Amino acid sequence: MSAATEPSRYLTPPVPGAPFESFHTVSTLVLVGTIGPDGDPDVAPKHLAMPLSWTNLFGFVCSPDHSTYRNVLATEQFTVGYPGPDQVVAVSLAAGPRDLRGAKPTLELLSLTPATTVDGVLVGGCRAHLECRLTRVVDDLDGNALLVGRVVAAHVSSRAMVEPVQADRATSDEDDEARRLQAAPLLAYAHPGRVAVVHDTKPFPYHPGFHR
Repeated sequence: MSAATEPSRYLTPPVPGAPFESFHTVSTLVLVGTIGPDGDPDVAPKHLAMPLSWTNLFGFVCSPDHSTYRNVLATEQFTVGYPGPDQVVAVSLAAGPRDLRGAKPTLELLSLTPATTVDGVLVGGCRAHLECRLTRVVDDLDGNALLVGRVVAAHVSSRAMVEPVQADRATSDEDDEARRLQAAPLLAYAHPGRVAVVHDTKPFPYHPGFHR
């Protein structure tokens, strides 16, 4: 048995059935925007969220108990914003509780603008925005659901825009990308309960002949 697999080097997670609460994992932190039945906008942070293809499918996990889930099923559209490190407070405000009327007063402190293609809102200051139309819902994920949308419009900040990745990209281009991320770092969620700023990056060592 190798040292890396010796049982004494590992511990059994204290909460059975919840292994991801026992070690940190890195996820993208996004803001999902929807429109409620009264026509008012809603914004909520999500970290179980990611592209689901190399093209234009995006999905996120949400509880059916949340307004986000109900709004998406009712309107079949939603928006996605990628906040930057300077928007941690904005993300926290988007997770604020609702009052007795069902409203989320903390949203009044966010800068919201109408989406361009779907009926929704975009959160000001985000590095990028996606506007999506619902294509399918995968329910029964241990009490949660995966909502999948097709991106019908995208907006990327000029500071965040990059060229498509090429395995044989020149060193000078890689240096440009490194400097770009140092100047406009990424915000990540380190589950459980922490955030991280990503600004120190290196090019991935693609093996010769690699292709996706």
